[in-house]
Amino acid sequence: MRATALLGFLVVIGFRAAAQSPPVIIDTDVGHDDLMAIAFLLARPDVRIEAIAVDDGLAHVEAGAVNVLRLLALAGRRDVPVYIGSAVPMRGMLAFPAAWRKRADELGDALKLPKTDRKPEKESAADYLVRRLQDRSRPVRVLALGALTNFGHALERTPGLLRDVDFVMMGGAVRVPGNLGSGGTFKTDNKTAEWNLYVDPVADRMVFESGARILMVGLDATNKANLDTTYLREFETRARTPLGQVVMGILERQRPYIEQGSFYAWDPLAAVALVAPAVVKTKPLRIEIRQKPPEEGRTAEIAGKPNVMAALDADGAAFRRNYLEAFIPRK
Repeated sequence: MRATALLGFLVVIGFRAAAQSPPVIIDTDVGHDDLMAIAFLLARPDVRIEAIAVDDGLAHVEAGAVNVLRLLALAGRRDVPVYIGSAVPMRGMLAFPAAWRKRADELGDALKLPKTDRKPEKESAADYLVRRLQDRSRPVRVLALGALTNFGHALERTPGLLRDVDFVMMGGAVRVPGNLGSGGTFKTDNKTAEWNLYVDPVADRMVFESGARILMVGLDATNKANLDTTYLREFETRARTPLGQVVMGILERQRPYIEQGSFYAWDPLAAVALVAPAVVKTKPLRIEIRQKPPEEGRTAEIAGKPNVMAALDADGAAFRRNYLEAFIPRK
């Protein structure tokens, strides 16, 4: 990719995020770090969240949708519709460990999020995405924080749906190892895949070949977005808004991992990159999604025309500063 083309790509991602501020569709599997990412965007007055779609991944889709609705209730955002996606991948039955999923399902109660009488929309997530993204007269950005199943189903019906759509995603591992074996919970021979893209490689490939303008924030970058006990103390002292207190509750639940130095702000980094692209350092790459064991879900760098801007590094200090500032009460 020539320098002028690369500059144009970055202008599209960065300029639209900062100046034109199109609304955002969030697709999420509603784990701990997903809620941290969503809370960050809810706390930003310059971000318009248009809808949230729940995909299969960490939380089961029905439980995840309820937890998102409860977070929206806390934020006073009854205007944001929530759509439920497919409960299984497009092919096969790859999934996060059951214990992790149960923990994600129970997040709403664990964090004491307010109850709400709101229900998810009757329209499915894939149907919503087809309907909304076909309307080219209203630009929109996508932030994908989980498996890409909802987009796979939408593309199956409308192959050109994502062409030229600004698509920021958390997922993948290009020049670093995968994370399926992190913590020793999940036993696998797959040493290359990252969890979000492991779950549904068929949908992943469809998205990566869709013509979307993809900013891929994978483990190469999120490995620099670690949170330590010093940051935890600062966050507790300064993040005094209701949404900040929710994030603090999540961080307290993750304290053992933070103290071990093994907690990273995976989805929050992608959310911050959506509004402040300079926190990640990117390179145009051609990425192929491997389909077969033991490399299913691997984001393999190959020769050819780039199809993503891959975040291969990140400014951890800038990320942490941007993230915290969203939750400091305004005078």
